Amino acid sequence: MGKGKKTSLQGRWAVITGASGGIGLEFCRNLASRGCNLLMVAIEDELLANRAAEVAEAYGVQALPLTLDLTDAQAVMRIMAYMEARSIDPYILINNAGIFTFSPIVEHAERKIDRFIDLHMRSVTQLCREVGERMVAAGEGRMLNMSSMSCWMPMPGIAMYSATKAYIRVFSRALHYELKDSGVTVTVACPGGIATDLFGLPEKLQRLAVGLGVLARPERFAAKAIDRMLKGRKQYVNGLLNRFSIFFVAVMPTPVRMMVKHRMLDRGIRV
Repeated sequence: MGKGKKTSLQGRWAVITGASGGIGLEFCRNLASRGCNLLMVAIEDELLANRAAEVAEAYGVQALPLTLDLTDAQAVMRIMAYMEARSIDPYILINNAGIFTFSPIVEHAERKIDRFIDLHMRSVTQLCREVGERMVAAGEGRMLNMSSMSCWMPMPGIAMYSATKAYIRVFSRALHYELKDSGVTVTVACPGGIATDLFGLPEKLQRLAVGLGVLARPERFAAKAIDRMLKGRKQYVNGLLNRFSIFFVAVMPTPVRMMVKHRMLDRGIRV
């Protein structure tokens, strides 16, 4: 299917990482509602199995749970072997799994730094490479990689998060051009705040933030991101305010950035 053409997902397969909750689960529900079968990958064993069963029953599709820690060096090869054993040829790959922390880099344990690199960079790169090779051979495919608005925000406290999300954006944009002539497209999503548990906000505060328009609902974001992906768009930033704010964040003066450090990090606020 060419760029911009309507694509039927009935009976096709999608691989979604970080699929047990939040935006990842909403990606699964949205794709399942379009008739797409799912390989749902996440680290939480029982929760993932329950979510997969719920999606399969609700939408009448196949939803297979695969419990993996994507920071494991062999995780991507295990995903590929799992698909090979079941003759699954994915039309869609969504790299959604991610972690977040708000704390100074000098307080990060070495393992925490490795997890950011392994999850946001290595596993994303390897999955795009391995699945992309199969998509190119098939002459079609859609990839969606989750970056973040923070990729434009070198702010104190989120050094590893924003830096690795910036990698995802740049990698995805370059890969889009590399695969453009093959029938495979790569979309990078750079959401602003989404009402999920990633940032550690209590549910009441999430609801308040959604009501005030500070956070977006994950199901709404997921639906729009999937639509952009299926159209072969290069990048999706949700919300007009977020798109305008990219420029202002880039020129934010040093005193404002230091205010975040002094009022939050120096006072012991951690996530």
